[in-house]
Amino acid sequence: MAATPATKTATSAEPTEDVLVVRGLTRHYGGTHAVDNLDLRVPTGTFSAIVGPNGAGKTTALSMITGLLRPDAGEILVNGVDVWADPDRAKRTIGALPDRMRLFERLTGAQFLHYSGTLRGLSAATVRTRIADLAAAIGLTEALGRLVSDYSVGMRKKVALAAALIHSPRLLVLDEPFESVDPVSVDRLLTLLRNYVDHGGTVVLSSHGMELIERVCDHVSIIVSGTVLAQGTVAEVRGNGTLAEKFAELSSPTDPAEGLEWLHSFSD
Repeated sequence: MAATPATKTATSAEPTEDVLVVRGLTRHYGGTHAVDNLDLRVPTGTFSAIVGPNGAGKTTALSMITGLLRPDAGEILVNGVDVWADPDRAKRTIGALPDRMRLFERLTGAQFLHYSGTLRGLSAATVRTRIADLAAAIGLTEALGRLVSDYSVGMRKKVALAAALIHSPRLLVLDEPFESVDPVSVDRLLTLLRNYVDHGGTVVLSSHGMELIERVCDHVSIIVSGTVLAQGTVAEVRGNGTLAEKFAELSSPTDPAEGLEWLHSFSD
């Protein structure tokens, strides 16, 4: 029988040394261990990445961290508050951009962001100001009056990021935030996120872009088969090589071309 997630609630929501602490996080789908006794710590005020091969459990882990998917076992503390024992309190400090975005297609971008802000308890005047500020920073001002259904994938990513930021969370959890986003917009978003981190926010993102992670992230965790195999600063994890080399070493220890010698002889 699956264990019940811990129910301890922290006594304070003041900033802590580690804004995110994960202990023994586990999630099974039948006989598949999507996340297997995962431990993770993310220091406050850092730009952190979670990387791993496809099917490693990254999205499942992030979904549990943000309160979207209940774990079979384990404890998740965000800013000292247990996500599953006190979800309302914990989620007030979290902004999330999930991998499979579910946006309101028949709202305009402005309406969607207004709904997101009021849902977080912000006043109408505050929401209007923040929508204008975020749209200018992200490059969405001209598209605010259009229906979300007419947005490209990249524009959907941007409006979802704005919705995740509108209540000024302490922790921002982003699952593949730059996928399908053009390079100029990526640089623009990174400038926004780095400014957010420089002023005390914390970003946790998943990405397959190793060069980008080496360039912008402070910390990185490599997950393989639902378990953290390496964790620390980018310099500590990559060692004497590159992060891509360390990732390949941990996630694919065997030669992927082994046994494919027949590809060297062509059928014609």
